[in-house]
Amino acid sequence: MTDDKMTMPMNGDHSDDMMMHGGHMMHMGNLRRKFWISLVLTIPMLLMSDMMGMKLPFQITFTGSDWVVAVLGTILFVYGGAPFFSGAKGELQEHKPAMMTLITMGIGVAYIYSIYAVIANNIFQVHPLVTNFFWELATLIDIMLLGHWIEMNAVMSAGSAVDNLAKLLPSTAHKLVSGKIQDVAISELVAGDQLQVKAGEKIPADGNLVSGETSVNESMVTGEARQVTKRSQDKVVGGSVNGAGTFEMTVTGTGDSGYLAQVMKLVSDAQQSKSSQENMADRVAGYLFYAALFVGILAFFIWLFVDNLTMALPIAVTVFIIACPHALGLAIPLVVARSTSIAASNGLLIRNRDAMEQVKGLRYTLMDKTGTLTEGNFKVAAFKSVVPEQNDQEILALFAALENGSSHPLAVGILNAAKQKKLSLQQASDVKQLTGVGLQGVIDKTTYRIVSGAYLDKQQVSYDRKAFSKLASAGNSVSFLLKGKNVLGYVAQGDQIKPAAKNLITSLKEQNITPVMLTGDNEETAKKVAQQLGITEYQAQLLPEDKERLVRRYQKKGKVMMVGDGINDAPSLARADIGVAIGSGTDVAIDSADVVLVKSDPNDVVEFLELARKTTRKMTQNLWWGAGYNILAIPLAAGILAPIGFILDPMVGAVLMSLSTVIVAINALTLHVRREKTE
Repeated sequence: MTDDKMTMPMNGDHSDDMMMHGGHMMHMGNLRRKFWISLVLTIPMLLMSDMMGMKLPFQITFTGSDWVVAVLGTILFVYGGAPFFSGAKGELQEHKPAMMTLITMGIGVAYIYSIYAVIANNIFQVHPLVTNFFWELATLIDIMLLGHWIEMNAVMSAGSAVDNLAKLLPSTAHKLVSGKIQDVAISELVAGDQLQVKAGEKIPADGNLVSGETSVNESMVTGEARQVTKRSQDKVVGGSVNGAGTFEMTVTGTGDSGYLAQVMKLVSDAQQSKSSQENMADRVAGYLFYAALFVGILAFFIWLFVDNLTMALPIAVTVFIIACPHALGLAIPLVVARSTSIAASNGLLIRNRDAMEQVKGLRYTLMDKTGTLTEGNFKVAAFKSVVPEQNDQEILALFAALENGSSHPLAVGILNAAKQKKLSLQQASDVKQLTGVGLQGVIDKTTYRIVSGAYLDKQQVSYDRKAFSKLASAGNSVSFLLKGKNVLGYVAQGDQIKPAAKNLITSLKEQNITPVMLTGDNEETAKKVAQQLGITEYQAQLLPEDKERLVRRYQKKGKVMMVGDGINDAPSLARADIGVAIGSGTDVAIDSADVVLVKSDPNDVVEFLELARKTTRKMTQNLWWGAGYNILAIPLAAGILAPIGFILDPMVGAVLMSLSTVIVAINALTLHVRREKTE
């Protein structure tokens, strides 16, 4: 991750409560403190105020008590209402009134009307007395603050599943200073520090080995259970566990910029980004604002005509207070918080919330072959020289010299074969990747290229097509060694299909989603793998731009999900309606995909689809609960049932509002995913 990107602290500190409402990120201060202070102010107000004009048994009144309540109410209104005013200001500046505007309208009308009541009763001595709404104002603000505090707790606890990743890091590191070891806190580490990691210890930060050799268990970070051999200049990930060897390393990424910080930032981005359903919730809140404004004003004039000002004004005020859409404001964030928690605990890192909603109507899943459907662990099945001046082992040694230092699965297979043959390797220089072609390097002043059969066909270079077809039809990937325009030899490597890949294809078909395999490998190998998995649509010998073009082509027929390793597939991952990077979560995967699967288990794609559908369903349910309350409450508050003697008062409305909030919270918490892993 580059330095200019935001990183998250790894200590799980959430002292700065932040909240998204109406499209605006607001600083909420300490909601818990704000709620408790507001509650303390509320208690004397309740003891000295009428409730809807009724004297309570415990009510305390004395000369000037109305003014004391007015002062306390003003403090509560300014202090407790501040977060809502801030949100409303942002919404109105963008000409998009939504949740916070409605809340501000409710408490604002209650306060202004109550101040008017105090002045009218105590200065102008009106008769009958005007009923104030300080009792309702105080309880409304308290309910709102409590609801937002509950929401913040839900969001923070949702993040705790990802915060647990930070616990993978040890608390201290062995830092090398002038040749001596000093134990320091990992928070003090910076890029460039030299560390020593002993056998069996957790690696404290991302970095590169500078001496020693070991094997590392990266399963807690990447989901891969196997031991990974690490040598000089190899990368290690903070949080993984060192094996039997002791090594020294240079820090490249600390707690704030390492791999685990990238993982946490993914969830942070997901919680802060806007989904289309949230936009719909904002639009609904905007409609409710205008509806409440219209109905409230209409009700005022109707009741003014039917009765009098004393009757009309409280009813209009009730409409404005009732319109507060607290449940609607919580409807989406609580579901997303719960969904994010479930996803994170299962290794599904949702970078873009919109990806969840795109699952509805999904028609095609395009998948890379190597590393997604197959293990990506290649083994050399055959190698051969086709020129008299070099034997087979010399050809393999040239391949290995060019691939030396590469972590590509094909390179690893070649290097392992050379190691088993105990071949001595020459030093290659000016080695570089050729996009869509292969590899190029210089050995002993001679330039060599490692290319595919497709490249040879395109360049019209002759080679043994019969041998190539025989090896490829057996499921091998065949690479050729080229000097100039002359083929010197080839290496054929076989890959193994992942055990869970078949289950993925079957599951997609059961959901009426067409699986399509895309690969840069040869036609014969692609056909072999497709047949084994039951895939009828596949494309072979593709360059990165070809995959991106195919994504666009399939998008003309319906929504497309692209599943790849996040490296060569970056353009197509970014282009697809849903981009899923399956693998260890590299920088490219993080930058290009909507969803990153930390594990390399294809079954996690199935889990993502299930979670996405359930999340969208919960969002829709909560929107109905939230909006349905307002749709019913506003006309009731306006007095539509007054002819039969029923008018909804603000207190009852506040109780119903808090009840609807509890309902959407409980509904969000019932979101879960149960799936048995297919081994």
